[in-house]
Amino acid sequence: MSDHYFTTADALDSALSAYIADALASDAATYGQATLVVSGGSTPKGLFKQLSKTTIDWSAVTILLADDRWVPLDHEDSNEAMVRQTLLTDNATKANFISLVADYPDVPTNLARVEATVAALPCFSVVILGMGGDMHTASLFPCSAELAEGLTTSDAVLMTHPTTAPHARVSLSKDRLLRTQRGLLHIVGDDKQQVLELARNAGSEQIAPISAFVTPNNSFEVWWAPKP
Repeated sequence: MSDHYFTTADALDSALSAYIADALASDAATYGQATLVVSGGSTPKGLFKQLSKTTIDWSAVTILLADDRWVPLDHEDSNEAMVRQTLLTDNATKANFISLVADYPDVPTNLARVEATVAALPCFSVVILGMGGDMHTASLFPCSAELAEGLTTSDAVLMTHPTTAPHARVSLSKDRLLRTQRGLLHIVGDDKQQVLELARNAGSEQIAPISAFVTPNNSFEVWWAPKP
């Protein structure tokens, strides 16, 4: 497992953007397509803005979220809205995007659509995960009754209902997130570094879902910087 540490969030965003762009370009050239899975929240906004300006063949790239809240796209908590505003701009407007909530509010129809679409995708090129202070990642929350399902199912997606955060959510499963050529954990702040160390030593994915991705057997690379 490789950890990458930077002195500023801007330096992290610049280096990570270049790494992701190179990876997508390489897979697009080799396989004719590339797939990027991203996370929501505030941490990746600077990264997305830099990545959107890179000059790769975005028309060969498919982008989707690791999870999203079950809200309309004009809701302030919509991850998709944030991605459309920060990543699917500039050069990246040519990318293909798979919405996790396009058929809101019809849950069964939407889940069936997302499951069929995501299950048909090849091994992801890049997955970028974030991490919450409770050690959740994507929408695999320690407090969620669906956590065990998310950690064990062979399905690509599931609905979760965390008790410590608002909104029902659509999340990719552990199994589908691990099927990637390159796994990255993007975190910022001393507090997140401390939480990560707790997660690595927790000894339980039920307690620390992020540990499903950052243990030696499932080695996502950690990209970290202190807060500005």
